[in-house]
Amino acid sequence: MRIKLKFTKSLEENASYYFEKSKRAKQKLEKTKKAVRDTKKKLENAEKITSEEIKEEKKKKKLKKVIKKKKWYQNFRWFMSSDGFLVVGGRDATSNEIIVKKHASGNDIVFHTQMAGSPFVVIKNPLNKDIPDSTIQQAADFCVSFSRAFDEGLQTSEVYYVKPEQLSRKTKAGEYMGKGAFMVYGKRNYTEGRLNVAVGNYNGTTMSGPVEAVEKHCKKYVVLKKGKEKKSELAKKIRHLLELDDLDEIIRFIPKEAEIEEVKK
Repeated sequence: MRIKLKFTKSLEENASYYFEKSKRAKQKLEKTKKAVRDTKKKLENAEKITSEEIKEEKKKKKLKKVIKKKKWYQNFRWFMSSDGFLVVGGRDATSNEIIVKKHASGNDIVFHTQMAGSPFVVIKNPLNKDIPDSTIQQAADFCVSFSRAFDEGLQTSEVYYVKPEQLSRKTKAGEYMGKGAFMVYGKRNYTEGRLNVAVGNYNGTTMSGPVEAVEKHCKKYVVLKKGKEKKSELAKKIRHLLELDDLDEIIRFIPKEAEIEEVKK
């Protein structure tokens, strides 16, 4: 180590100069060490906070998944009628068969159109209440809106409804019945259904049904009409307008060849 001495100063003055310089260097070093310790502590705290935030976010996501656990009827098309009855409809032959065989019973009512390619629609009535005409009409509209009537541009179509015990998969000898089809025994009740469908945000999930039912239970909804818009593109618009998450779910809840007629917010 070399030390430069100033010959214009005495030995004591030179010593004093380097002593002060050493003292300042030591103070600077202590400040630097303190800054390093403070920075290290801040980093440790930041890592701790980040770790806690990640854990908290994971908890929220887990809770969200629990909250959003599907009810059985959400595997089908469904809506709550304006009178508070759950109405469930099939999406294809398989789900038609499941609805009738597994979920239609007791005091429920089952709907179907006269034409092929119609969903089976069930008004659930576990408490054996009197089902109002308004709910019956909404179920009939729902049945027509997701049948071939919509695809063919018909505005109305005849619908019949029966009790679950009037439906059977049993056929006469030599007869064949396709998947999702049922024999109907006994008296049928007839009514007329019309094209009448809206899609709404029902507590963060998708609900699709007649306008009267959707507007009763959803603050945000869109009314659909016959159109040529691609299903996936229409679903994207609906997802944006209604602030929904599940695009696939929305696609399942809209008829073919539809478009938005009106937006309600």
